[in-house]
Amino acid sequence: MTLKTKMLAIFVVAPLALVGSMTLANANEFEGQLRNYSQDVKAWLSDPVVIDAVKAQNAENANLTQQDIDNLDKQWRAETAATDKPLIDKVLARPLSNFLREKADAAQGLITEIFVMDNKGLNVGQSDVTSDYWQGDEAKWQKTFLVGPGAIHMSDVELDESTQTYQSQLSLPVVDSDGKTVIGAVTVGVNVELLE
Repeated sequence: MTLKTKMLAIFVVAPLALVGSMTLANANEFEGQLRNYSQDVKAWLSDPVVIDAVKAQNAENANLTQQDIDNLDKQWRAETAATDKPLIDKVLARPLSNFLREKADAAQGLITEIFVMDNKGLNVGQSDVTSDYWQGDEAKWQKTFLVGPGAIHMSDVELDESTQTYQSQLSLPVVDSDGKTVIGAVTVGVNVELLE
């Protein structure tokens, strides 16, 4: 290899390798810490209040069509700006929602929101009101529920305008007590600035 060829390799190949590694590193630089934190989340996902609520809603919604789901989502979105909120109030009043609020409060700012979804991607319980009711068309549900019990999905870190904190959404499947059957999914908004 001539000196000219070696120099070309350094100036062309090396920067390409660097660009590739930068893209991977910047996708979510908190990936390791989020993976570690996911173990804490998995620990409380096995609580019967989570599993029982998801299984009950799966049974209740077993015959919903896509049109039914779209109508419920439309109702939810309309209720977010309304004074009368029967669907939102029903979900927020559930024991699961109380459980999730307790987890968020105990995290002292690390958790910005938590919501649990059923096997159709509909909210079962949540710590705060979400902008929509159906998550089944989003990566948070598709890349966890549809993948299997060991799945994990992390969104890019983004600035949350309302709280002025940098957040990533950590999503995991909700697994039945047999440890194998995926029955739903959970998304936890994590303030990455408070990760250890």
